[in-house]
Amino acid sequence: MRILGIETSCDETGIAIYDDGQGDRPQGILAHRLYSQIAVHADYGGVVPELASRDHVRKTIPLIKQVLADANLTPQDLDGVAYTAGPGLVGALLVGCSIGRSLAYGWDLPAVPVHHMEGHLLAPMLEDDVPEFPFVALLVSGGHTMLVRVDAIGEYKLLGESVDDAAGEAFDKTAKLLGLDYPGGPALAKMAESGLAGRFKLPRPMTDRPGLDFSFSGLKTAAAVLIRKECLNIEPALSPSQLKQTHADIAHAFQQAVIDTLAIKCKRALQQEQLKRLVIAGGVSANTALREKLAITTKKLGGSVFYPRPEYCTDNGAMIAYAGLQRLKAGTDTDLTFKAHPRWPLDSLPPLK
Repeated sequence: MRILGIETSCDETGIAIYDDGQGDRPQGILAHRLYSQIAVHADYGGVVPELASRDHVRKTIPLIKQVLADANLTPQDLDGVAYTAGPGLVGALLVGCSIGRSLAYGWDLPAVPVHHMEGHLLAPMLEDDVPEFPFVALLVSGGHTMLVRVDAIGEYKLLGESVDDAAGEAFDKTAKLLGLDYPGGPALAKMAESGLAGRFKLPRPMTDRPGLDFSFSGLKTAAAVLIRKECLNIEPALSPSQLKQTHADIAHAFQQAVIDTLAIKCKRALQQEQLKRLVIAGGVSANTALREKLAITTKKLGGSVFYPRPEYCTDNGAMIAYAGLQRLKAGTDTDLTFKAHPRWPLDSLPPLK
């Protein structure tokens, strides 16, 4: 089976075609394209939902045509259309839902609504080194931070999640306090590389108590207080080089606090569930320092960590195509109606039949 995947949940338009490799056909992603709206939202310091929706309207159909051409395929070569139905920005979701459902109807193909976070969770399955079930998954992005026990596709048990800001959101907000442009998370990680370890110490929130929930709002506030104390209320004022180094040192301290917090919770989850395999996915999973820390953490437990390549960490159509294909094989299909789910609990999804 070949399936077209459409991702429009936030500020990136992702289109891809996945082939399951039956017969003599090669298995994997045949083509994928991604358009980022960073330039659209940069002046506002964050995603503007209405602008995001309008840009998806402009970009989705042209990208679908490009992906079909890249794969040297026509709509008649496809077996289904998968689209992100939630969670995400409702206007952005409706663009992908309406286009995906309409194309499926026009091409006489089944349509499959896909959960955005299930797509992220399954993204490591696109790699050569595929994790076996069961495993613990850390889904960490700008909108979500959660730990999930995964026994099979669709068999999910929520172990813990953020009670306020997601880790990626805290990265972006702290980066803005440091004067970095949107999106600030990758820029903060880059700045942290030149920071001095140990100069500043920030809290590891909710690690001093039992449980697997996260909280990053207080950490963001602690970083803001530190920035005001060390950078803004100084007499005499810091020189440009001193200010740059202080910003880097604060960025390092903040990133290390987030990474340590995530690693502590992942270790607890693996021990609690008596599992050895950890999957990390979502935009923040591309962070090199986080990957290195979790590799060390799992190795000490006699386990291993799995993650997708960086281009599949952020929102993309490849993960939606793969997840949609698994659901389509299990008989998931929709009638002519469609619905966008701005909020959609991952553990509410049905298991594969």
